[in-house]
Amino acid sequence: MSKQVQQLDRVIIRFAGDSGDGMQLTGDRFTQESAALGNDLSTFPNFPAEIRAPQGTLPGVSSFQVHFADHDILTAGDAPDVLVAMNPAALRANLADLPRGASIIVDIHDFTERNLVKAGYDANPLEDDSLAEYAVHPLDLTGMTVEAVKEFGLSRKDASRAKNMFALGLVSWMYGRPTETTVAFLEKRFAKVPAIRDANVRAFNSGWNFGETTETFSVSYEVKPARMPAGTYRNITGNLALSYGLIAAGVQSGLPVFLGSYPITPASDILHELSKHKAFGVTTFQAEDEIAGIGAALGAAFVGRLGVTTTSGPGISLKSETIGLAVMTELPLLVIDVQRGGPSTGLPTKTEQADLLQAMFGRNGEAPVPLIAPQSPGDCFNAALEAARIAITYRTPVILLSDGYLANGSEPWRIPELTDLPVIDPDFATGPNHPAGQSADEGAEFWPYLRDDSTLARPWAIPGTPGLEHRIGGLEKADGHGNISYDPANHDLMVRTRQAKIDRIADSIPPLAVDDPSGRAKVLVLGWGSTYGPIGAGVRRVRKAGFNVAQAHLRHLNPFPADLGEVLRRYDKVLVPEMNLGQLSLLLRGRFLVDVIGYNDVRGMPLKAADLADAIGEVVSQAEGVPVTLAKVGIAIERQGAV
Repeated sequence: MSKQVQQLDRVIIRFAGDSGDGMQLTGDRFTQESAALGNDLSTFPNFPAEIRAPQGTLPGVSSFQVHFADHDILTAGDAPDVLVAMNPAALRANLADLPRGASIIVDIHDFTERNLVKAGYDANPLEDDSLAEYAVHPLDLTGMTVEAVKEFGLSRKDASRAKNMFALGLVSWMYGRPTETTVAFLEKRFAKVPAIRDANVRAFNSGWNFGETTETFSVSYEVKPARMPAGTYRNITGNLALSYGLIAAGVQSGLPVFLGSYPITPASDILHELSKHKAFGVTTFQAEDEIAGIGAALGAAFVGRLGVTTTSGPGISLKSETIGLAVMTELPLLVIDVQRGGPSTGLPTKTEQADLLQAMFGRNGEAPVPLIAPQSPGDCFNAALEAARIAITYRTPVILLSDGYLANGSEPWRIPELTDLPVIDPDFATGPNHPAGQSADEGAEFWPYLRDDSTLARPWAIPGTPGLEHRIGGLEKADGHGNISYDPANHDLMVRTRQAKIDRIADSIPPLAVDDPSGRAKVLVLGWGSTYGPIGAGVRRVRKAGFNVAQAHLRHLNPFPADLGEVLRRYDKVLVPEMNLGQLSLLLRGRFLVDVIGYNDVRGMPLKAADLADAIGEVVSQAEGVPVTLAKVGIAIERQGAV
């Protein structure tokens, strides 16, 4: 039977099922297939915090969304074009996100009366008109899987576990994905258990063949590769890119990397990844708690290593005293905060940007710390290098603010050339220094708090170096020689000097890049962190509708770029979208006296481009004095693949 092939420019697919149904693996494999084909893509894994929520219930639903296209895209998509639902709970939990006309592939095997009740259904939605506005394909995926793999002698329970591969094979056929990468992956992953290996490969191929032969699907779809700058690419998650960035920072600075960390979602993957790279001089220490982790990292910095600690928001709370100690001792230290929903234990597997004020001010006394925020999964690599540059050059702890969306999401990443990476000079002290007015004849000694005129950084002396013996600790230092001092005037001087050192970092930060194609925009949309993609997609929609709007994104949150105030005053209105209640807005108002407009959403989910476009349109309408209607235009643009 000859089947029609239809061209599409982009598709959003969401795989959803119980936590034990392998939806994260399924989505990851489809992502790898799309990456191998050359599509631009963005992903959004979403899973429960419970290790094993009750099977068949809404809290136990796990999903993986992938947006792939033949052009540049910025987000994992607002609404799926296709939902693959493995049970009633997966259908119910995700139905509200589907636009009218979306396709639903649903496994009917578990649509029993008991499972329908657990999912909150009074009646079977496959047997009434509640799904009439969708293209529904009810299939017995489990039954077909069990039948396909019966020759391998597995129990029915073990055989049914391969249903995710059957579903993957079917969807891979529907969208013309290459199969070789998945078959090779399965053969390697399950090599030690031949029956499981062969069953998964058979299930995957059976799903593909079902799509090819069934009359249920008369059309398959093709999404061509995206045009991208020349180079070598790989698909990468934010946590993996951050890990590689830390390794690169160690190589480029010549410093062995030491990670002191306590496992915490969603930062644990960095510990797991770095533990694999001893060949690059990386040492990892899984500590008994957050305090021990950062204490060990600061100790490593003291002896001349690149000290790193990773955590999420609750861990930052526990590490705050030691971060203050790093401020006092003025030692390089990287503190990675992969933000999650709070407060307290909060939403461990959900994303948020609500640690900004804690990172900025969450220490006793005046303890300024530079803040860096990556904007995409691949950008986590560059952010790690920049954080290391600042920490080493200015002798200070640096907090890097990633988040769950960046950490678990993925995108194509162009592998950089080694010659393009910055060289970071630790510039260790090698001998006694000479305080002003003291000559070598008077017996020069080493003063640990004499400062570089340009950076205000103090010298970094490796313990045990002859002639560089010095005192260090958490009590206030006397200017220059670093002895303990309780003198009020000295304390005021040291507080102001440490702040001035952080302010001096702005001299090495490039001007803020502002995207304002027309040069006539009256509205600036300013963001930070993972809002970059949704903001960019929202701005594209508004521009496609014929309106002018500017966009800028902050990597450096402390200190701000030196020209930020001038940029803000250039526009009539400034909109600041954040996944918090307005923390950057508060800082901007306080620093620059600009009445920024906050767009704030704290639902544990990434911002939606369509909602942002509406908000941007409203602000543009106020600034321009003209009505801005985006609803119909937004739908048209979505269909054209503009976002």
